[in-house]
Amino acid sequence: MTTQSSVSGDSTGNTEAPIRVMVVDDHAVVRGGLSTFLLVYDDLELVGEAANGAEALAVAERCRPDVVLMDLMMPEMDGATATRRLRERHPHIQVIALTSFKEDELVQGALAAGAIGYLLKNVSADELVNAIRSAHIGRPTLAPEATQVLIHSATHARQQPLGHDLTDRERDVLALMVTGMNNSEIADRLVVSRSTVKYHVSNILSKLQATTRTEAVAYALQQNLVHFPKDRTP
Repeated sequence: MTTQSSVSGDSTGNTEAPIRVMVVDDHAVVRGGLSTFLLVYDDLELVGEAANGAEALAVAERCRPDVVLMDLMMPEMDGATATRRLRERHPHIQVIALTSFKEDELVQGALAAGAIGYLLKNVSADELVNAIRSAHIGRPTLAPEATQVLIHSATHARQQPLGHDLTDRERDVLALMVTGMNNSEIADRLVVSRSTVKYHVSNILSKLQATTRTEAVAYALQQNLVHFPKDRTP
């Protein structure tokens, strides 16, 4: 996040209770920077921190934030999964995805999970605080890169065959699904967390419009969608 040395306190004259904000990021330095940033504004209050999605759900139960700044790529539970579960349990809590990544599947996954905003970590202090205030009143804020993803998806995804938008990693996961591996086995094979595999499997089912793993595997074989990792043969 790009901060500005001339940032001052809240100039809105708002006398209402401050917006309760929680920060979720697996990097302590990022959490510390965001926490310091929030102290500058009178209408914002840091009420909790978490280092991963699973921890975020537990902390949110205790501190009941109004707005959550959510990283996406984290161990144990990714930000999209945490956002979905958090919104299911507490629909009034708004989530802003705050990440270094702008890949299409991350943008779409975060917004599909219920995030009201998607910002990159190079956002300015003013832009971030305005996004928090907007989220609190139900107004979305998207980084230009995220907006471009949505425009591209709307204008170019039509009439494309199912599975055309699978990422290389999703194809790796799908290939291992074809061999009959479960999520734990796939995680061990690809040296990633089970929550990451679960995230990829969810994306695969969505992109193939499949309701079960069996249906996804059958379609993948029928359409020759899978390629196997170099060290793996079917």
